[in-house]
Amino acid sequence: MGGVEIRELECFLVLAEELHFGRTGERLYVSQSRVSQLVRALEHRIGARLVDRTSRRVRLTAAGEDFLAALRPAYAALRAAVDDARAAALGVGGPLRIGFQGVVGYGFMDAVGEFEDRHPGCGTRLTELPLSDPFGALHRDEVDAAVVLLPVAEPGLALGPVFSVQPQYAAVSRRHAFAGLVEVDAEDLAATPLIGVTAPAPAYWREAQAPARTPAGAPVPRGPEVGTLQEGLSLVAANRGVMLLCRPTAEHHPRGDVAYVRVRGLRESALGLVWREDGAGAAVRAFAEAVGEAMRGAG
Repeated sequence: MGGVEIRELECFLVLAEELHFGRTGERLYVSQSRVSQLVRALEHRIGARLVDRTSRRVRLTAAGEDFLAALRPAYAALRAAVDDARAAALGVGGPLRIGFQGVVGYGFMDAVGEFEDRHPGCGTRLTELPLSDPFGALHRDEVDAAVVLLPVAEPGLALGPVFSVQPQYAAVSRRHAFAGLVEVDAEDLAATPLIGVTAPAPAYWREAQAPARTPAGAPVPRGPEVGTLQEGLSLVAANRGVMLLCRPTAEHHPRGDVAYVRVRGLRESALGLVWREDGAGAAVRAFAEAVGEAMRGAG
C-alpha cells in the first residue's frame, strides 16, 4: 500500500463528506493544518491530486471521485475484519467503560443491570461526558461505549440502539416572556437568543443542539456558548438566552429561577449508544444487545 496510513484514508473520507477543511478537523479532533498535511501525504503516495481547494470551495477532482468510490467499500470491509477478529479474541469479561451525557433514565440503567446479571465477569464503569465534548472520550479510548445526544456522524464510530426519543424543551428564565407558557412554537425561537455549545463538539452536532434557523428558515439570534449544562442553566437563569434540552434533562434539573417550556415543531431529541468501530469487542456488542432489548421492552 506504499506506506499509506489509515489516518490519511480516514481524513480523506471525512473531507469528501464535509468538503470543508475546518469541519473535517473538528470531526477528527485535529487542526485544519493537520488535515491539509494528511491529504497532501495521501496525494503524494497515490501520485495524483485528489482535492481542489480555492478560497471559496473545496471539491474532489475526478481522480478523487474515483478513489472515493473504490475506498469506501474497502475501508468498511477492513473495519469489519478488525471488529470480527477483535470480538473473537476477546471474551465478554473485564470492566466495560461507559460514558454518558446528561440524564440516562427511561430504562437505560435497567439495561446496565441486565447486562451485569448476564455477564457477572464484566462489570461496568460509568463516566459522565462533558456537554461540549460528546465524542472525545471515545476517540481517546477513555471509554468503550458512550450514550450521547444525536446526531452522530463521526468517522470511525458506530451507532447502535437509539432510545429516549423525547420532545424538546426550552429552558428559560422566570423573567422571560416564555416562562408563563406551557408550549411555544419553534418559530418563536426567532425572537430570543439561543444558548449554544462550545467546541470541541463538532459543528454539525452543535448546530443540532442550538439551530441557527427555525424550521421555516427564520434566523435565530445567537446567544453565548457554554461547555457544561450547569453553565447553560446559570446563563438561562440570568436571562441571557434560552437553551434547548431534552425532556429527561429538564425533568431532572428543577430550579426555582428556571422554567421549562415544551417546543412544538422541532425534531425530537434522542440518545444513541455509540462505540469505536475498531473497539467493538464482544463486551460492547453484548452490551448493545442488552440496551436494545431493554429499550424495546420500555417502548
